[in-house]
Amino acid sequence: MNDFTINMNEYLPLRDLVFNTLRQAILKGELKPGERLMEIQLASKLGVSRTPIREAIRKLELEGLVLMMPRRGAEVAKISHQSLQDVLEVRGALEELATDLACQRITSEELAHLVEAEERFKDAVATGTEIEIAEADEAYHDIIYNATANKKLIQMINNLREQMYRYRLEYIKDKAQRGTLIDEHEKILEAIRIRDIIRAKALMKEHIDNQELNVSRSLEEKSQKEHPPSG
Repeated sequence: MNDFTINMNEYLPLRDLVFNTLRQAILKGELKPGERLMEIQLASKLGVSRTPIREAIRKLELEGLVLMMPRRGAEVAKISHQSLQDVLEVRGALEELATDLACQRITSEELAHLVEAEERFKDAVATGTEIEIAEADEAYHDIIYNATANKKLIQMINNLREQMYRYRLEYIKDKAQRGTLIDEHEKILEAIRIRDIIRAKALMKEHIDNQELNVSRSLEEKSQKEHPPSG
């Protein structure tokens, strides 16, 4: 188990601090898919009782980040092709709607922020860590969501944020795809700038479809390494 600690600078109840700490450890890969979550070990590591650990594990199970396994207890949920497909089908539909609305409603100020976000993303690709690249990618998409001015849509997308982050990070681990991401971002930005709704939506769909295709391939390769064909 890698090192991770509670950030005590946050003004949150202890149970929320523990939950946030474990969630970030899962999302960042510090707690690996398939790794067992031992209450006593985690409580000792974080310097807390088992109660907030147990509460955090229950919440993580509801988010789909933890699975309760018979005779094994809690373990970090693996990234399966089915869960990837489920999340990206929903995300794809919401992103296309967000892109449609952003084309119609984006302000000049928000457009300037989107240009800045794309520059920050390129800088992160050039010099940043995988997590910094993922966060810069997330920030780029957040500007498009906020430009919709649709609070319900933003809320629905935010509900998928944690699970989307895992797939985003998995995609970004493939260095060969980072140039493609930059190119796709720039094309989407230009289509939104000229308010070409049909082109912008098509580009966003392609952007999400490429993510699913490449992460699916990565998962298949990992599966073959873990379970090589016999004979």
